[in-house]
Amino acid sequence: MADENYKRKLTAILSADVAGYSRLMGDDEAATVSTLKSHRDLISEKIEAFKGRVVDSPGDNILAEFRSIVDAVSCAVEIQDGLKEKNSALPENRQMIFRVGVNLGDVIQDGEQIYGDGVNIAARVECLADPGGIAVSGTAFDHIRNKLEYGFQYSGEHSVNNIANPVRIYKILTAPEHAGKVIGEKRFIGQMSRKLAIATILTLGIITVGLISYYVYLYQSDRIESATVEKMAFELPDKPSVVVLPFSNMSGDPEQEYFSDAITENIITALSRIHNLFVIARNSSFTYKGNAVNIRQVAEELGVRYVLEGSVQKTEDRVRITAQLIDAIEGTHLWAERYDSKLTDIFTLQDKITKQIISSLHVKLTMGEDARRFSQSTDNLEAYLKHLEGDKLFHQYNKDTNILARQKFQEAIAIDANYVSAYVLLAWTHLLDAAYGWTESRAKSLATAKELAKEALAMDDSNPGGYIALSSVHLQKGEVKEAVALRQKGVALAPNSANYRNLLGVALLFEGGRIEAAINEFKMANRLDPFPPNQILHYTGVAYQVNGEYEKAIEYFKRATKRNPDFWLSFFGLTACYGLLGREEEARAAAAEVLRIQPNFSIEKVYNPYRDEADKQRTFEVLRKAGLK
Repeated sequence: MADENYKRKLTAILSADVAGYSRLMGDDEAATVSTLKSHRDLISEKIEAFKGRVVDSPGDNILAEFRSIVDAVSCAVEIQDGLKEKNSALPENRQMIFRVGVNLGDVIQDGEQIYGDGVNIAARVECLADPGGIAVSGTAFDHIRNKLEYGFQYSGEHSVNNIANPVRIYKILTAPEHAGKVIGEKRFIGQMSRKLAIATILTLGIITVGLISYYVYLYQSDRIESATVEKMAFELPDKPSVVVLPFSNMSGDPEQEYFSDAITENIITALSRIHNLFVIARNSSFTYKGNAVNIRQVAEELGVRYVLEGSVQKTEDRVRITAQLIDAIEGTHLWAERYDSKLTDIFTLQDKITKQIISSLHVKLTMGEDARRFSQSTDNLEAYLKHLEGDKLFHQYNKDTNILARQKFQEAIAIDANYVSAYVLLAWTHLLDAAYGWTESRAKSLATAKELAKEALAMDDSNPGGYIALSSVHLQKGEVKEAVALRQKGVALAPNSANYRNLLGVALLFEGGRIEAAINEFKMANRLDPFPPNQILHYTGVAYQVNGEYEKAIEYFKRATKRNPDFWLSFFGLTACYGLLGREEEARAAAAEVLRIQPNFSIEKVYNPYRDEADKQRTFEVLRKAGLK
């Protein structure tokens, strides 16, 4: 995109979204639409009163811009005050509560629309606001802290997709007693004298002791702010529901971050294979990484009752893990434990934590479910560390790191020839080669992946990853029925895996005539992963599109493009849905985005989910009419 064809500007961006919208729609669609219209009218009036402009309003979201950041934040406060008054007249279960985020950033203006990092950050800031609350980015805070008589609570730095540096987040406090205060903001030591530095360190030591004492007091007295079921963004499952938050790296070495992350992931993976539990996906759990966590907020945002948090301290040959399981609704600790051992005993420690969770939640294991079988399938520490290094490289998803990841998995297998998980991920490196054209022989890469997946299953036929990898070989070869059957086996073994359910949904879409079954899998994937990656959002949209539910499809496609303005697949979906609804101007705008991102785009090269030839031709016709070929 040539900059001279577009206008760049610095602007204040307000993003508002309904908390728990899916639950409200599920309970009563007509009442929800009516309430949404009423609330939107109020929001639009407030935006206009503060000289702002509504840029877009897809689904339950409203995006607006202001010339003044002071006006944007003042408007946000009045919006929440007005909505609170309107909600007071509604039954508690029908109240529609918004989150509001505000950012000051650079955007690109194209006609009436705005795009770019400024919009992306505003959307992420909004996701981090409390229901009924307002959050602002660091750039917004820097401009308003001395201009508005509000208080602010610093909520840490958060990573944002496609943004290089973390974004500071501040929550607005409107109570009179908070006016002018900034709570929890980190202060950094600049240049100072040696005496001042020593004094500062001593002071911090005293404060640390005080905080530890306070924590012990809270633990002993069980004083944790309770979550409220009615305020949860999602309905609680009918089985014990848990989120495992990222374990903090206490090693003092950022390079050890992958180790503490791996322990978190291993516990999530183990729990996800237990049928009588509901476990939040790693993707959503890790959105809280590196932040000061409010247990009540986490439980309400994810719709779970139990929260596990902990830390890992690794030295050269020893490891210490602390963990505590909290009942967020009761506001009490179920248990807290510290585990110290040799580094070679890391697998035993992970199993102990997993079994303790199962025991504390009084979960009955079904036949064959045994916590030891859920581990990374090796007892060799050296092989395990090679696997972790490979996993980190693999998930960068590019050709060079894929080659390096393959080497690490091969090294892990050379150390432990029965390392099932290493075989599975080694198979995936060949699957990526075949899928992305990184290989001289696609057929050879698929054959190698198939052989490795079968070896993994021969060693352990209860490992779901083996079935999923093998299914992907069949799917790439067009053997859809076989792929569906294998993915169903994988999901049966890991019912709480959002990724596996999404992959099963995709296979069902390919099979044709299984749209409702596919939609059910996508719904479950979205519930297990409340902050889903774009692939889940996109294919959920595709399923609704194929089912003729274009408005629902648009909602998911827009969520994907809002998160990543360069996610062309969902712009393609938007083009089709707008065209099929007769909204030709919006279809042309979406098509223009596809061509901006993929100048050599071709309709024929995109997966076509339609099995009915008439539907396919009708869709192709509106795509061409919008400007795609």
